[in-house]
Amino acid sequence: MDNEEKNVPEMEDDLDNVIILNDEDGNEVQFEFLDLIEYDSEEYVVLLPVEQVEDDEIGEVVILKVEPTESEEEESYVGVEDEETLNKVFEIFKEKFKDEFNYVDDDEQ
Repeated sequence: MDNEEKNVPEMEDDLDNVIILNDEDGNEVQFEFLDLIEYDSEEYVVLLPVEQVEDDEIGEVVILKVEPTESEEEESYVGVEDEETLNKVFEIFKEKFKDEFNYVDDDEQ
């Protein structure tokens, strides 16, 4: 009888940059962490929902502001209401990764 090894997919490398956040309904949503951008003395995370990547849809990034918490090991992310700030952070991100991603403007869809 052969000793059969279980083939366990090596997902650890893929999950190194995946974070799980809760949406407004309390559901867990996985995001791929793309970058941390500093703008106007604040830090913002650029995230890509994992489900969109798996479905081969056009990925729409999510930009959240990093808020400090009492714990040094935790960060809190909050939505950004200011369109100008969102656009500036996204422009910095696009310039930084211009050779790694293809961008589609809303007008082109």
